[in-house]
Amino acid sequence: MEHAEVVVIGGGQAGLATAQALVQTGLQPVVLEAADRAAGAWPRYYDSLTLFSPARFSALPGMPFGGDPDRYPHRDEVVAYLTTYADRLQTDIRTGQRVTAVRADGGGFAVELEDGGRLSARAVVAASGSFGRPHHPDLPGLATFGGQVLHAADYRSPSAFAGQRVAVVGAGNSAVQIAAELARESRTTLATRAPVRFARQHLLGRDLHFWLTRTGLDTAPLGRLLRTPPGQPVLDDGRYRAALAAGSPDRRPMFLRLDGDKVTWTDGITERLDALILATGYRPDLPYLAGLGGALDASGRPRHRNGASPAHPGLAFVGLEWQRSLSSNSLRGVGRDAERAARRLAAHLARA
Repeated sequence: MEHAEVVVIGGGQAGLATAQALVQTGLQPVVLEAADRAAGAWPRYYDSLTLFSPARFSALPGMPFGGDPDRYPHRDEVVAYLTTYADRLQTDIRTGQRVTAVRADGGGFAVELEDGGRLSARAVVAASGSFGRPHHPDLPGLATFGGQVLHAADYRSPSAFAGQRVAVVGAGNSAVQIAAELARESRTTLATRAPVRFARQHLLGRDLHFWLTRTGLDTAPLGRLLRTPPGQPVLDDGRYRAALAAGSPDRRPMFLRLDGDKVTWTDGITERLDALILATGYRPDLPYLAGLGGALDASGRPRHRNGASPAHPGLAFVGLEWQRSLSSNSLRGVGRDAERAARRLAAHLARA
């Protein structure tokens, strides 16, 4: 069985930032990425996705985001950035390598791959993100709904829904962005449990991320205090608030039920619905840790403190939402958590 000092599971932004941090400590990680390139979930996001943070606040450690630092990069720009970042890393990145299980093996771990391969490792970093585990809420009638149902993870562009009656469930950035572009080609409703909360994208001539950084709110270690990650407001330069005010899309309270291909709203109106898009978020995608006792709780969420596993000193998590701070699961913030995890693992391996 091949041996590695550290195995990093996931080659997206979290895995790449972790690999860079581990190399800085003198360790030689092996990065295992299930897809055919090291760019994480970014190539699979919907076509129009644009970052809500400017390029100057959207870079991983060691490589600035090129071009105008005040622009908001498109999905494909992020993919190109991550691909270049991976190419420049002086480490072993293996694509097409899906991890199926991590098991305790003496003082370290055995990492099992879908193709039957195995690696032993003194330490493991789970940096596989959440895109592979989209959250499907339990909505009345959803299981038997006769129209099309898809999660935002599978949505690509509005052209596939032209002329249809569509409902988007969710109140976050992606939900509002998807609903607004769908409304240009279809009759679209944004269904939410509460009114959409907006935050101004610019304050006093500066992007909000400037103020988050300047005040320290972006890095404040609040994650350990939160039992459940809070919902975040929709960042808006005015266009989305205006779109909802104009009814394109319209916003309605969450429907009462689905029945066949019909939807019943809270005002008692029942109408035919062609498609339902669930922009309802994601959960940590960590099925490979299910057999590693104490790594996950009963719901499959990681047990950790600031990314460190209390059950396994050689196991770390990077890229979790609110892992340590507001920016933990973002391009601008994941590097800080990666550096902490790398230092902690280096110290653990030195003691071992």
